[in-house]
Amino acid sequence: MATAANPTRDDFAALLDQTLGATDGFEGRVVKGTVTGIENDMVVIDVGLKSEGRVPLREFAPAPGQKADLKIGDEVEVYVDRVENIHGEAMLSRDRARREAAWDKLEQEFAKTARVEGVIFGRVKGGFTVDLNGAVAFLPGSQVDIRPVRDVTPLMDLPQPFQILKMDRRRGNIVVSRRAVLEETRAEQRTGLIQSLHEGQVIDGVVKNITDYGAFVDLGGIDGLLHVTDMSYKRVNHPSEVINIGDTVRVQIIRINRETQRISLGMKQLESDPWEGAGAKYPVGAKFSGRVTNITEYGAFVELEPGIEGLVHVSEMSWTKKNVHPGKIVSTSQEVEVVILEVDQDKRRISLGLKQAQQNPWEAFVEKHPVGSTVEGEVKNATEFGLFIGLDGDVDGMVHMSDIAWGVTGEEALALHHKGETVQAVVLDVDAEKERISLGIKQLERGGVATGTTSSAGVSRGQTVTVSVLSVGDAGLDVQIGDDGATGFIRRGDLGRDRDEQRPERFQVGQKFDAMVTGFDRSKKPTFSIKAMQLAEEKQAVAQYGSSDSGASLGDILGEALKARQENN
Repeated sequence: MATAANPTRDDFAALLDQTLGATDGFEGRVVKGTVTGIENDMVVIDVGLKSEGRVPLREFAPAPGQKADLKIGDEVEVYVDRVENIHGEAMLSRDRARREAAWDKLEQEFAKTARVEGVIFGRVKGGFTVDLNGAVAFLPGSQVDIRPVRDVTPLMDLPQPFQILKMDRRRGNIVVSRRAVLEETRAEQRTGLIQSLHEGQVIDGVVKNITDYGAFVDLGGIDGLLHVTDMSYKRVNHPSEVINIGDTVRVQIIRINRETQRISLGMKQLESDPWEGAGAKYPVGAKFSGRVTNITEYGAFVELEPGIEGLVHVSEMSWTKKNVHPGKIVSTSQEVEVVILEVDQDKRRISLGLKQAQQNPWEAFVEKHPVGSTVEGEVKNATEFGLFIGLDGDVDGMVHMSDIAWGVTGEEALALHHKGETVQAVVLDVDAEKERISLGIKQLERGGVATGTTSSAGVSRGQTVTVSVLSVGDAGLDVQIGDDGATGFIRRGDLGRDRDEQRPERFQVGQKFDAMVTGFDRSKKPTFSIKAMQLAEEKQAVAQYGSSDSGASLGDILGEALKARQENN
């Protein structure tokens, strides 16, 4: 039994409870204590409980990796985890005390969206750990910097500002971002820098990045876009042809959008414009040499000088090659001669002609092969209306089916020749403006082409010949000289002098009679007339046998002429 002179442990506890009150309220609280000793990296702290507690010395370090500056008698705040453990000692924690204090402060800063200071001190999966003055936060790898950072070592153990993105005290979860702070700072710097810039200003910058459409230039804290079309007046296929990453370039500010903070830059604006005076330098009709820089489906671009290009449309590339891709006529970097067709200095456009720099092949053909000359070529194609013959100068001539052969129909004449066959023909007509050459094959028969008043059948204008009827029609007769001679036509009105005689139905196929050659049609076919022959015979008879004025009747005169003709036959 205990006495007053020798109190037991329970008596001491009861006396302590009577003095301090119940100790249950101490647990889970941050209280102040006094350092009573430092033993073997452990700090002994008296917080006024039944017994003292021990806390590792490292927990009193001001920051990870630093030494604690602590001495006996210092007053510190600690967290009471338990009033006593199995050894009767108080379980205290400096880290928990700092963490609780830090959480209180961080919640206030988070509510104000204010920045907090912390230190990156470790790596974890997907990011890093940050000490926010006692509270441990998670820094995702994507939130370390504006751009991906390969090595974070230089950023570790350094106090720096962070932005709290999310926090959950119950789960002890805090997510912070360093990138948000940098972007905010950068935005402030950009705004200040943009205010100091103005359009038209010339400034030096460093090329930071190159893309297919241009390059980004650092102007000292803000980037501007140098588009590929503003790098040079000459054609630039890729920005790397002009600049490289890291180059210092002098640029002019073209446009500034202060709302989006976008800046457009230009380099060619600092050079002299080659288009000034282009109209006088490149007059219409003049011939120049140039280099093919680009080929498209609709034509080719030719550089006349650095910064000035003209377009040769596909229709102006060749006299003879139609509907072909420009790449089959010219190639990139090829030197060509072109003619200026049109200049629009305001729109910076020049239309060029490639074929105009060469002689028109139809004009060259007619100089070498005038109308009436004989040419030779290969049958390139046969159509329902004629033959196309390949000729000198890479041009084609056409033989209409009516000019292929005498005495046969057009369909029969087309069957006489086939593709790939080499034939001779006569040049009937050349229209260089319409790019047409008319040829005839049948005109080579029976002594050659008709010239003047003579046909290829050997007959002349005014000559009387015997013809046979090939066909009878309402408009007249199709006739042929002899059995295999030239074919021609007698119009209804030329079938006789009297109206009763001008009836085609009075003739039959195969019937033979005399008629006069009155001329030749466009295809050099002879035209015949019975009426003209009768009038010519009457005139001749009157001149030979007298006139009606001398007392002889017309019947008498014609009778004498007919009698003389029968005697001669």
